[in-house]
Amino acid sequence: MSPAEGTAKPGRFFGVYLLYCLNPRHQGRVYVGFTVNPGRRVQQHNGGRKKGGAWRTSGRGPWEMVLIVHGFASAVAALRFEWAWQHPHASRRLLHVERRARSEAAFAFHLRVLAHMLRAPPWARLPLTLRWLRPDFQRDLSPSPPPHVPLAFGPPPPPCRRRGALPSGDAETASGARALCALCACALQDEEGSLCCPHPGCPLRAHMICLAEEFLGKEPGQLLPLEGQCPGCKSSLLWGDLIWLCGTGTEEGEEEDSEEEHWTDMLAN
Repeated sequence: MSPAEGTAKPGRFFGVYLLYCLNPRHQGRVYVGFTVNPGRRVQQHNGGRKKGGAWRTSGRGPWEMVLIVHGFASAVAALRFEWAWQHPHASRRLLHVERRARSEAAFAFHLRVLAHMLRAPPWARLPLTLRWLRPDFQRDLSPSPPPHVPLAFGPPPPPCRRRGALPSGDAETASGARALCALCACALQDEEGSLCCPHPGCPLRAHMICLAEEFLGKEPGQLLPLEGQCPGCKSSLLWGDLIWLCGTGTEEGEEEDSEEEHWTDMLAN
């Protein structure tokens, strides 16, 4: 497997969220799910089964999406994370996590499981972001997330269209010459396989795999970079931020939710 294999396509969103029930009759209940569109997904949950919500949340709303973890490379990676968060004692990665005590609230238990997941392999190497959608629900996690996992607040920002995006097919500069990778000096064929530094004024543009290998120079044996220094402007970059901020976005209607009718038990870790 190459160092960049399995890294997220720029601008693609895959998240695993935590819902909290605000209904006084069911207050305190939580639900873990997967989504490619957080705003639409919470509306589906509050709309019931007929609107695409889950049967476990139907008729028990209103539900609030209070937390989401995003930055997964693919839907499969996010679904595996979702399954382990839902079934921590069935995952071999989380055998060290103590079971929920009777006095422990479901919300606190799920945060405790999440804290251990972010520190356990393989998730500890993923360029994830922990985002509180409702800051008033924020709690400190113990153990704390790894240093490369940023803490964010509010709704996920839309991906920025890549500065100087390359046209499909053989990429060319304004002068007609082919755009070249700053690291290997080979031609950049298309925008999906390349990245550029998001800092204003930095001209760096490189193949995704070349930049991943550059970042991994101090971590031999690893497949996925966590952070590194831009070879152009020498700025410090988180790999997850680089993938997201240099995204090209997706066409409207390109992604469709498949959050509810999936067989995540087949994806057990």
